[in-house]
Amino acid sequence: METQQSIFISSLKEPETKEKAFKRLVQEYKERLYWHIRKLVLDHDDANDVVQNTFIKIHLNIHKFKGESSLYTWMYRIATNESINFINSKSAKMGLQNQEWIEAKAEGLKADSYFDGDEATLTLHKLIAKLPEKQRIVFNMKYFDGITYESMSEILNTSVGALKASYHHAVTKIKSKLND
Repeated sequence: METQQSIFISSLKEPETKEKAFKRLVQEYKERLYWHIRKLVLDHDDANDVVQNTFIKIHLNIHKFKGESSLYTWMYRIATNESINFINSKSAKMGLQNQEWIEAKAEGLKADSYFDGDEATLTLHKLIAKLPEKQRIVFNMKYFDGITYESMSEILNTSVGALKASYHHAVTKIKSKLND
């Protein structure tokens, strides 16, 4: 018996139903993917650009989705990779290391009219920006999105043990800086 998800995926792959199903997909997942991407690229406009690129990639590649993971996990992987590619591209154009670019974005968060966090949230985002890329991504996924290590393992193609270590190191660094 087919599940709701497998029926929906079939409708995404069929030429007659693809556009309608894709609109439903965007409606259902846009906000969650936006916030995941926003935590990685930090800027509202940049996040919107990456969301758009993510959905274009999903639309173009849905026929390659094999169902070995959940649809959301597959889309999350695409969103994460698009975010990393975006950061790589932007930082290279500015002649900066990725870390420098992210830290500069974090410093500008207070001036971002779309950022509605308080001082504690701003401080946390600045500390997260100082983490190495892998730790930053893992911390965001675990702390903000509540993604399980098993799902993260599928998304990031990394072992659960390595992800747990990355998260532990990230938390330790953030706590250390908060206690300074």
